[in-house]
Amino acid sequence: MRTLRAVASFPLAVRLLLVNQLGVNTGFYLLIPYLATHLTDDLGQSAAVVGIVLGVRNLSQQGLFVVGGSAADRLGARGVIIAGCALRTVGFALFALGDGLPILIAAAVLSGLAGALFNPAVRTYLAQEAGERKAEAFALFNVFATTGALLGPLLGSLLLLVNFTTAALTAAALFAVLTLAQAAVLPARPVPAPQGSVLADWREVLGNRAFVAFSIAMAGMYGLQTQLYLLLPDGVRHATGRESAVGLLFVIGTAANLLLQLRITRYLQARGDRARWIAAGTALMGLAFLPPILVAGGTGPDGAADAVLRLLPLLAGALLLHVGVMIAQPFVLELIPAFGREGLTGTGFGLFYGASGIAAAVGNAGIGWAMDSGARSDRAWLPWVCCVLLGLGSALAVAWLHRRGALPTPPTIVAERRATPPAGAAEEPTTAPVGDRPRAESEPR
Repeated sequence: MRTLRAVASFPLAVRLLLVNQLGVNTGFYLLIPYLATHLTDDLGQSAAVVGIVLGVRNLSQQGLFVVGGSAADRLGARGVIIAGCALRTVGFALFALGDGLPILIAAAVLSGLAGALFNPAVRTYLAQEAGERKAEAFALFNVFATTGALLGPLLGSLLLLVNFTTAALTAAALFAVLTLAQAAVLPARPVPAPQGSVLADWREVLGNRAFVAFSIAMAGMYGLQTQLYLLLPDGVRHATGRESAVGLLFVIGTAANLLLQLRITRYLQARGDRARWIAAGTALMGLAFLPPILVAGGTGPDGAADAVLRLLPLLAGALLLHVGVMIAQPFVLELIPAFGREGLTGTGFGLFYGASGIAAAVGNAGIGWAMDSGARSDRAWLPWVCCVLLGLGSALAVAWLHRRGALPTPPTIVAERRATPPAGAAEEPTTAPVGDRPRAESEPR
C-alpha cells in the first residue's frame, strides 16, 4: 500500500512511465529468454545463426544507447519513447512471423534499436518530471522493472505451451498497447533549442572526466547484476539439481523490491551523501557472493532436504545482491543528470548505459572464464571470489571519487543544506573544488 500511495503522489506522466516499465520488462522477458530455443528447436537454425541473431540484437541496443539519448535531448523524450515502443512492436511481430535469416536479422535490429531509443529516453523523461524526487521516482522505477522481469518469464512459459508465435504476438501486442497509451496520455514538453552539433554534445559529455570516471567505477554494479542470469542460476542448478529452482532467485528479488525498495530509499536519502550509499550498496553487492561459496563445488544434492539446505546460501546471496541494488541504483540514476547541463541529460544516460552494457558483457565473459577455469582446476570458489573483488573494487572507486570531490551534489541535497546548516558552523558551500568536478544543476552555468 505504501508503494501504491507513493506512485499516486507523482504526476500522471511519472505514473505512466512506471507502468510502462512494468509492461516493457514483461514483454521483453516474455520473449527474449526463449528466443534461442525457438531458433534451434523450432526453426532448425545452427548455433552460428543463433549467435548472430542474438549478437545483432544486443549490439543494436548496447551500441546505440547514445543515439537514443541524443535523440531524447534534441527531439524530446516523449517522441523517442513512443518511437522505441513502436519499433519493438514491429520487431517482435517479425520474430513471430518470420523464419528466414534476413527476417530474423531485421527483427533483431529493430528490437535492439527500440531498446536503445526508449531506455535512455524513459530515464530522461522521468528525471525531468520527478523534479526534486528523482531518487524516489527511480526507486519505484526499479520496483516496477523488477516485477516485470518476474512476470515476463512466467507468462512466457505459459504461452509457450501453445507455441512461440503466440508468445511473440502477445509481446508485440503488449508493446502496441504501450505505444498507444504513451501517445494518448504522455504529456508533450517543450524541447530546448540544441546548442551545437550532436558530436559536440558527445565530446562535451565524454570530456567530463568525472562523469567518465564514475561510469567506469559503476562497471562493477552492472557486471554483478548480470550474474542473476549467469553465475547464480548455475549455482542453484548445481546445488539443487533442478532447473525450476532458478525462478526462486527472481521471486525473492521481486518480493524484496516490493517490500523494501521505497523504505530503503526514503531512509537513506535523508542520511548522508548519495555517493556514500552508492559505495555501500555496491560493496554489499560484492559481499553477496560470499554465502554461495559455502556450497560451491562438490557433488549434487543428496536428497530433497540436502537440496534445500544447499539452496539457502544461494538465496541469501541473491537477497543481499538485490538489497545492494536497491541501495545504490536509485542514487546512481539521480546523480547522472547532475553531472552536466540540463540539455544533455539524455546523452548522459545514453553514454552511461552504453558503458554499462560493455561492462556487463565483459563481466559475463570474465565470470564465464572463471567458472570454466574453476571447474577444470577444482576451484569452484573462483568465480564467486571474482565477484566479491569486483564489487569491493567498484565501491572503493566510488568512495575515492567522492573523497576527491569529483561527484556532483544533486539539487535536492544542495537545497537541504542551504535550508538547514549544521549547528555552530557556517553554511556549507554548494560548490566543490575547481577542476574536473562538474557543476550541480543549481550552480551557475
